[in-house]
Amino acid sequence: MFSSFIRPTNLSKKVMGVIFSIYLGVTCLITSAQFYTEYLITQDSILSELKQLEATVIGPVSSNLWQYNLNQLEVLSAGLLEMPIIEGVHIVDANGKSIISKKSYAPASIPLSIFDVKTDLNWVLNSKEIYLGSVTLYSSSEVVLDRVLFGFSLIAIAAVIKLFILFCLFIWAFDRYLAIPLKELMSQVDEVQAGKEMNKRIHLSTVENNELTQLQSHMNSMLSAMEKDREQLLEDEQTKRNWLEDAVAKRTEALQILNEKLEKLAKNDSLTGILNRGSFFDSAQHLLTLSERQKSSASLVLMDLDHFKMVNDTYGHFIGDKVLIHFTQTIRSFLRESDIFGRLGGEEFAIFLSGAGINEASKLADKLRKAISDSTLEIDGKTVTYTVSIGVESSSPNDHSIDDLFKRADIKLYGAKDKGRDRVER
Repeated sequence: MFSSFIRPTNLSKKVMGVIFSIYLGVTCLITSAQFYTEYLITQDSILSELKQLEATVIGPVSSNLWQYNLNQLEVLSAGLLEMPIIEGVHIVDANGKSIISKKSYAPASIPLSIFDVKTDLNWVLNSKEIYLGSVTLYSSSEVVLDRVLFGFSLIAIAAVIKLFILFCLFIWAFDRYLAIPLKELMSQVDEVQAGKEMNKRIHLSTVENNELTQLQSHMNSMLSAMEKDREQLLEDEQTKRNWLEDAVAKRTEALQILNEKLEKLAKNDSLTGILNRGSFFDSAQHLLTLSERQKSSASLVLMDLDHFKMVNDTYGHFIGDKVLIHFTQTIRSFLRESDIFGRLGGEEFAIFLSGAGINEASKLADKLRKAISDSTLEIDGKTVTYTVSIGVESSSPNDHSIDDLFKRADIKLYGAKDKGRDRVER
């Protein structure tokens, strides 16, 4: 605690320490000057008293010295030493011989300073002045200090009282106008830093218009600017986040569309748009397994365009492609949503019919064959007709693979071709 008082760590105690150190030094300096001045004034006063006293006793001393009455001089000197301002008496005759020499202090305790008043002694006889010797009265610094001490004590006590009162007033004023508002300011700054309320501001209880209120105004302006900057940053961050989310969403949507296109290209035939060979067999296998579990029938209709190579050779591959597209569109118009339709390669196509037995599949195959044989294509001023051969096969309880069903339907298809084409074999 003593070390903290000697070396304070906070600003208020340091300021107070500096102020009162300066005040104490100035007080000591002024008090010392007052004491020295009082000392000199008192010394002059004692010298004046010595001169007055000497003027009073010079007559009796001269008379006793003229009469050479040493006993009377001894009594008179002793009486002078009893005076509070006289420390010594020294009387010498006309020849300079010491007649009386008395001091009130011992040789071992000589005062700091000794001052004196010396007066010549004369006797008038027949209007002639005769020199008898001299008398010297001594006084000292102790006499001066005895007089000054009381007055100096009053000055010192007054200085201590003033110092104490000023100290209390300084403490009160410092706490009232600086320390307490500063503590309040720091407490509210801590609350602002620790709080989550962005609009909280500093409000001091003091209402004086001084540097603290100006500091409060500046800090509130700084907090408002910080809040505005923070809101702007949040707004910019939200804008960037929204832009990024929108860009990601658009990119994701584009990727999904691209994936769907890629998946469709991977599954579908690029010319006709129906399933390609691999996708058709995957889907047909899945439906065949499902039909087996449901113990329902399923049929595979395998189709091959008759003499399609001749169409290409006669009309060209462009018209051959148009024939394939026409064939696909015609077949599609007869199918259900649950039926799957695929191009197995070249001019070979297949239909998988879930829940359809051999009779239902054969009837559909006849309709398809007739629709194709009755159709006529007009392309670039050329009339094109074509036919299709169809093999139909239905699944049995022992069919677990679409390949087995395909092999049997393929045999039926070649049977239709061998029997003259443009027909259905079951």
